[in-house]
Amino acid sequence: MNIAIVASECAPFAKTGGLADVVGALPRYLAERGADVRVFIPKYDSVDEKKFGLVYQDSLGPFPVRVGGIARTVYIHTAVIPRSTVPVYFIDCREFYHRGTIYTEHWDEDERFILLNKAVIELCQRMQWAPDVFHCNDWQTGLLPVLVKDNYSWDRMFDRTAFLYSIHNIGYQGRFSFDTIAKAELRPEYGRGGLLDHDNSFCMMKGGILFSEVISTVSGTYAQEVLTPEYGSGMQDLLRMRKDDFFGVLNGIDTDEWDPRTDPHIPFHYSADDLAVKRKNTQALLEKTGMTYRPDVPVIGIVSRLVPQKGFDMIAEAIDGLMQLKAQWVILGSGDEEYERLFSAMSRALPQTCWSYIGFNNPLAHLIEAGADMFLMPSRYEPCGLNQMYSLRYGTVPIVRKTGGLADTVHDWHEYQYLGKDGGNGFSFNDANGAALLATVKRAIDSFHLPDEWAAIQRNGMREDCSWQHSAGEYIRLYERAIASRK
Repeated sequence: MNIAIVASECAPFAKTGGLADVVGALPRYLAERGADVRVFIPKYDSVDEKKFGLVYQDSLGPFPVRVGGIARTVYIHTAVIPRSTVPVYFIDCREFYHRGTIYTEHWDEDERFILLNKAVIELCQRMQWAPDVFHCNDWQTGLLPVLVKDNYSWDRMFDRTAFLYSIHNIGYQGRFSFDTIAKAELRPEYGRGGLLDHDNSFCMMKGGILFSEVISTVSGTYAQEVLTPEYGSGMQDLLRMRKDDFFGVLNGIDTDEWDPRTDPHIPFHYSADDLAVKRKNTQALLEKTGMTYRPDVPVIGIVSRLVPQKGFDMIAEAIDGLMQLKAQWVILGSGDEEYERLFSAMSRALPQTCWSYIGFNNPLAHLIEAGADMFLMPSRYEPCGLNQMYSLRYGTVPIVRKTGGLADTVHDWHEYQYLGKDGGNGFSFNDANGAALLATVKRAIDSFHLPDEWAAIQRNGMREDCSWQHSAGEYIRLYERAIASRK
């Protein structure tokens, strides 16, 4: 199976969020299953050519790509995704991608990604490589299926090519003025009152939804949530129209990077069979923060963007009650100034209860996952989430709001006990308010003081399969479904 994965970012080359993690990880596991998978992204000036071993491909370029009637010169570079043989094709256009940042607020943001879509199609033509599936991601690639089925429909090479369109962030939809139609050289019927008109704007995400055989998002629960006005960001009616072709596939995590048995960022390695060693990492974490280690006091970790979407308005609402609990808090993150100030103030006022690091620190993130007893992640919405899966793998019991991927991965211990089910691996709540959050943290602390129960919760979490192996199999099934629909 030939799979072309097209996106605006890919880890480790260019990353702003979870999309990059998916595009950087999924191809490795598809290749292991025998797929000829190739990744296509822009070559931003922030991509370190020497570090990643980029090679200029003079046999593939330069070539002109027309956007808005102007021919832009495109160059092609290649590298491979680390720990794989999967090639990444970098679309290099200095006028569009050498701006010091991946996304911009410039007037020509639509042109930047029209060029990406067209360049990928024309590069495949030059390589005479026909994908069985174009796997497109988010609004930046929403026009690709439209262009293949319209502007490039003359090329019979793509007759049997199918499309999977993945929505990672439904809040960003690629809405522009109707001038974008001319820039993409689409027919007028795609414009005002036409197929890609959405709320009186030209919408690239709508193109991906309407013109792809299969649509996906990053968890089963989130796939149901976005069909509602509360979570659908205005796309719910369109997605309901395609609901028979709309699926949720939970992202995986990199189980090589996130493994408590081998993690180079933590001082003591452990597994589900020797959980007592985990407490040594707790001691190391508290030593780093200057807090005194107390074996009867749980450590609650937070690693997050400090923004309302991640539930920090709820944390702020409950902060007095949370700080009065018999617990110690370690917070790593940055975001809205009010939450940065809040945790900095708590750290100064209660130095033996709360410690915060404002910023990004990857080794510290690993140490918090290994050293904390619990991990708080009370998101208002969370399409997939990764930190709760890191926590499960590290025996760090997650406390989450029951939404999106959090609902799919974290199973409330008491709820499962009440239903007579095995597998409870954390604690969760429904209501998006500080009172519900505080009550759930209290429940978790009560269980912490029951050693046998707590160990059972930890081991249940560590047994969960959060790897990309499972998710890659789900994507293969969606690719097969898309191909069958195209025949």
